[in-house]
Amino acid sequence: MSDRLVIGIDARAAAEVPAGRGRYVRELLAALARRDDVCRYLLYARSRWDGALDERFDWRLIDARDPVWHLRAALAANREATVFLSTNSYLTAWFTRIPCAVVVYDLITFKPEARPQKRAALIEKATARLAVHRAGALLCISEWTRADLVQRFPAAARKAVAIPLAASEPPDVDAEAAVAAVGLDRAYVLAVGTLEPRKNLGRLVAAWSMLPGELRASRTLALVGPKGWELDEVLGPLKAAEDDVRLLGFVSEEELAALYARCELFAYPSLYEGFGLPVLEAMQAGAAVVTSRTSSLPEVGGDAVAYVDPLDVRDIAAALERLLRDPDERERLGRAAAERAHRFSWGETARMTYEKLAGLWLV
Repeated sequence: MSDRLVIGIDARAAAEVPAGRGRYVRELLAALARRDDVCRYLLYARSRWDGALDERFDWRLIDARDPVWHLRAALAANREATVFLSTNSYLTAWFTRIPCAVVVYDLITFKPEARPQKRAALIEKATARLAVHRAGALLCISEWTRADLVQRFPAAARKAVAIPLAASEPPDVDAEAAVAAVGLDRAYVLAVGTLEPRKNLGRLVAAWSMLPGELRASRTLALVGPKGWELDEVLGPLKAAEDDVRLLGFVSEEELAALYARCELFAYPSLYEGFGLPVLEAMQAGAAVVTSRTSSLPEVGGDAVAYVDPLDVRDIAAALERLLRDPDERERLGRAAAERAHRFSWGETARMTYEKLAGLWLV
């Protein structure tokens, strides 16, 4: 065993993925850099992320497509590192011969009702079981995901631990100007997420259309997020919606922070989440939140958000109407949400992750 801890990390998503797993990897690397651990980090990727990291972090660029990338990264890590953190695939763990921890975001692949992306689901179904067997630790982003994993793979119970995510520190931005720049010139209810069936935007738009005319007359339902899959199904209700529903597409981090900060209400009636980072980001900004009482979302929102049945359009509409008519309740929820959001910290995520990796090295 080496006398120095050398942590290899699959860091591809830092430069390749704008949101989701990319956000996780960027924030984790930045938080690890703020710690004073005596170790070295080898970051395996196809291209560098330009974040501010110190001399402990070295990039190892591998110019290969999947699945060859995973084999080459694992072989390199076997030679150079003492432990490996797989952040973006189950496959790399197949080839590592050093202790390996795998990040588990969700079990959507195994839930057809959540409508996963078909190609990704096929790959994960083919690779998950052996990775669960080979991994020394399974780092789940919520307690819900941990329980879901153990239910699907009982052998994971002794290896799985919940390490929650956190909201990013919002950038310093002129919120009013940023909101105007994306074309919103009146009060708005905000929804954020990739355009895919699981985000339940069709029911949200249907609920919006049920609101009394006087509530909608001076407001916009603003939908933010990149295109995903099953777009004909997802975009159908949006194309049929009236002019008070706006599809803004992908926005910058500065614009997103401004949209969270100035929204009248944040709506996130997702069918299934491994964590639900947009909910926590909205909470951090002090927004009143309406979200689903399913999967991991109550674990994030606690008693600081309003919950709905995501399959019940009338329930979603009733919650929207109640809060839009009650500014005092929105203000109360916003204060409670901001206070609860402070319980989550990327520093704590980094601490727990580092300790699990160091523990694998010391075994």
